[in-house]
Amino acid sequence: MTGAKRPLPPVSEAFERAPCGLLTTTVQGTIIRANSTFCRWTGYEREDLIEKRRLQDLLTIGGKVFHQTHWAPLLQMQRSVAEVKLDIVHRSGTVVPMLINAARQRYGDDEFDEFALLVVADRHKYERELLRARQQAEVALEAKLAAQKALELADRRKDEFLATLAHELRNPLAPIASVVELLRLKDLADPQLVWSRDVLERQLGHIAHLVDDLLDISRIAEGKIELRRESVDLTTAMRHAIEGSRSLIDGSSHTLSVEYPEPAIFVDADQTRLAQIIQNLLNNAAKYTPSGGKINLSTKRDGNDAVICVRDTGIGIATEHLSDIFDIFSQLPSGRERAQGGLGIGLSLVQGLTEMMGGSVSARSDGVGKGSEFVVRLPAVDPEVHGVSREEPFYTAPASKMQRVVIIDDDDDAATGLAMVLEADGHTVRTAPGGIVGLQLVHDFDAQAVILDISLHDMSGYDVARSLKDAPNRSAAVVIALTGWGRAQDKEAAQSAGFDFHFTKPADIDRLLRVLQDWAINPRRQN
Repeated sequence: MTGAKRPLPPVSEAFERAPCGLLTTTVQGTIIRANSTFCRWTGYEREDLIEKRRLQDLLTIGGKVFHQTHWAPLLQMQRSVAEVKLDIVHRSGTVVPMLINAARQRYGDDEFDEFALLVVADRHKYERELLRARQQAEVALEAKLAAQKALELADRRKDEFLATLAHELRNPLAPIASVVELLRLKDLADPQLVWSRDVLERQLGHIAHLVDDLLDISRIAEGKIELRRESVDLTTAMRHAIEGSRSLIDGSSHTLSVEYPEPAIFVDADQTRLAQIIQNLLNNAAKYTPSGGKINLSTKRDGNDAVICVRDTGIGIATEHLSDIFDIFSQLPSGRERAQGGLGIGLSLVQGLTEMMGGSVSARSDGVGKGSEFVVRLPAVDPEVHGVSREEPFYTAPASKMQRVVIIDDDDDAATGLAMVLEADGHTVRTAPGGIVGLQLVHDFDAQAVILDISLHDMSGYDVARSLKDAPNRSAAVVIALTGWGRAQDKEAAQSAGFDFHFTKPADIDRLLRVLQDWAINPRRQN
């Protein structure tokens, strides 16, 4: 392998098989040992190198100059040179760039220079691949971040769209609600008018409920719903739910049977959201049960759980659809049997709210046409946990406590309709179509209550509320927001601007009247 008579340090087979070029030379540069890798890279046979060529003979002219002026002196002084890039001339005349490491060794009385050489083209290729991979990773990361930002932007726009949609839908609902309330206050003798009023009331409630559900399901997905946990009597929640679903159930001529718990069962929950869960299940049963069907609502205690069950004699659920019945926008197959089907958000909302309260919900059906059963399980608690939630009695104030009210709303139908409802309850009402006129009217009329829309054409309702708050004669006036904007941040903004109450259109008229009456007795009470 050496072709030389001088003694050399022994080497192993690894020398010959090394994936880099290995050389041993005299201190003058004469090659006295070379492995097959170096020979293959340079195109020489071993016998053409050993004792016949110096390493510097294989360098380009520039390499020879560098060897003479830098490499050889450094090797002499330091006894090693690391990672010097030089071009080796291939036997064919082509240039092979190599990275060279050298070390001077002593063996016996002789000194030798040992070299390890790597083809830089391979290393450069590896480095280029690394660089390309890093660049691709950076591009992928940038694309991921851009996609994430796009999703966040789309999510924000979705929230804004839903909020705007709710606002735009609620605004026209407000005057309709006022008309329905006025009709409810009248002693109607014509059966057709009574029927028309009842239909309007049912459908109005249905639309308002759909808008609320659509916003709630979005809030749940984003974790933006905050629960007001307390010890809730299931009977109270059931009654609220039945009241909310009664018009839909009666409108389809269903028979509702209710089994209240005895003794009372309490759960650690948000009373409003719990009633919403039960109401959505009742609404679902009413919609998917043919006219004249039967719906049963019952509750019981099962160990540490409170169990709420809604059964119906409706169209049922095929086995293959049970697994995804709670998915968002999930709907039963189209057809006449589900003509009253909705957006597919009600049951998803039920599941989301139930799980937020630490419970679970399940569905069961024996198949199409055999009815359905939905079961909600929530952890039961003792009545004393967090204090028991109780219904507030409705208070009716004497006539002497009626108020002077100013309604500021640029929707004339909404303002006029609400004014008629309040006047029917005994209040004295004035209306203004904008904020500037409204502020003057509040002062001239010495208003005791101001009902104010947020989106006015001339100035923001928030600015109107701030002006009222800062007015010297505002001390006893209650300022009520009545708006289509109903998100949590909208309510917080209203409170910060100085509103005392926030109502979402269409307003709960009974609650609005109670606020006016209670305020007359106990001004400055915050809600």
